[in-house]
Amino acid sequence: MKQLSDLIYKTGIVEVAGATNRLVHKVSFDSRSVVHNTLFIAVRGLKVDGHDYIFDAVNKGATAIVCEDFPKKFNEDVTYVKVKDCSEALGYIASNFYENPSSKIKLVGVTGTNGKTTVATLLYRLFKGMNEKTGLLSTVVNYIDEEEVASTYTTPDALQLNGLLAQMVEMDCKYCFMEVSSHAIQQNRVAGIKFRGAVFTNLTHDHLDYHSSFEDYLRVKKRLFDQLGSDAFALSNKDDKNGEVMVQNTKAEKSMYSTRAMAEFKCKVLENQFTGLELNIDGNDVWTKLIGDFNAYNVLAVYAVALLLKKDQMKVLTVLSSIEPVEGRFDCFIAGLGITGIVDYAHTPDALENVLTAINKMRSGNENLITILGCGGDRDVEKRPVMAQIASEKSDRLIITSDNPRSEDPEKIIKEMERGVEPRYVSKVLSIVDRREAIKTACALATKDDIILVAGKGHEKYQEINGVRKPFDDKKELVKASAIIKGGG
Repeated sequence: MKQLSDLIYKTGIVEVAGATNRLVHKVSFDSRSVVHNTLFIAVRGLKVDGHDYIFDAVNKGATAIVCEDFPKKFNEDVTYVKVKDCSEALGYIASNFYENPSSKIKLVGVTGTNGKTTVATLLYRLFKGMNEKTGLLSTVVNYIDEEEVASTYTTPDALQLNGLLAQMVEMDCKYCFMEVSSHAIQQNRVAGIKFRGAVFTNLTHDHLDYHSSFEDYLRVKKRLFDQLGSDAFALSNKDDKNGEVMVQNTKAEKSMYSTRAMAEFKCKVLENQFTGLELNIDGNDVWTKLIGDFNAYNVLAVYAVALLLKKDQMKVLTVLSSIEPVEGRFDCFIAGLGITGIVDYAHTPDALENVLTAINKMRSGNENLITILGCGGDRDVEKRPVMAQIASEKSDRLIITSDNPRSEDPEKIIKEMERGVEPRYVSKVLSIVDRREAIKTACALATKDDIILVAGKGHEKYQEINGVRKPFDDKKELVKASAIIKGGG
């Protein structure tokens, strides 16, 4: 139970109608969950405007309303608070409701197009490996120290986020590592959150269905660094052309990491195999189970964060060498027939190119590389032909198939992808709408020692078709299909 005046602190108040000494039992931005003594925030969403539900919220017992426009008619038993931006106000209210948990934990945000999940998850595993009570907020899963909590979005909404952070504080977690998506920044889901540090991985073509331009996408990502305080650190990838731009206005302590240039944190790839990477990090050789040159950046970023959080260098390197790869991120295994199977979340042109380049650098050249690739529906359409072009150029065989078509016609998505295949590569491309059949076909085409890459869905355990999520696991499907082919079934 909190007093309304405390909850609306720092919310950008324009005008108040009614008493602010009311006691609030619950905060909500969904009128369906409103009960007696609820503070309802009328957030404007992409499809729904919370202002249309103010009357419903009041009828259900809301005693305080936060809105950008006052309703035409007031209820004398309700306090109305007008603010500049309800989505931003929600962040501060959520933080105030849970007693500002982000100020009581060392919270590090990881943003960028690719690598967010890997970096955040490896940081969680590293700090757990150093016996620190730690939290994780990621696309794959959330953890409150040892307790697993289901994950639905890259970044939870402001109420969920502060609730999870409050539970971490209650469990005496000292650190939390968190993926921060551009959507979350744009929608103010991290408003009111205090970050002890932020990491920039890279910026490539993605989410242009949501952002108006690449420049807007960059500007939104940069907001995470712009809001850091002088007591925080800002770590950026110097080898990305936007790395310097990302931190140019931050008040935080700036550090760069690189595999190619002078930087505070340096790394060199010594050996790159399907069993792992040998790296030289700041003059120290270390073996890691992660695979591919692109993962050198992820490992280096993790190492750098740990040192910026004042951890012992040799202890960090020792624990790093024992950490397992993240599920669905260059997940490499031996399937039936002696096939090397690789499942990866690569769903952007840059991520796909990185994975295929890594595979081609490690392979002997005598085996075939068969890639299975789809593009998600209701998402950025511009990258579809680009990804097919990359995959057809860098694979011996390409099977274009469905990813998560969502509400779109999967055949239409495939046609758009096919347009990116150059005429000289058309003969090595197949299109099979059914993803399960595509995986079976790849196994039928493969012989011993061949490599099958299943790209796009990674850790996901479902396929979304017409709003329905059906169980589907790329890794399990590949193992099953290769076993059937091997057994002649």
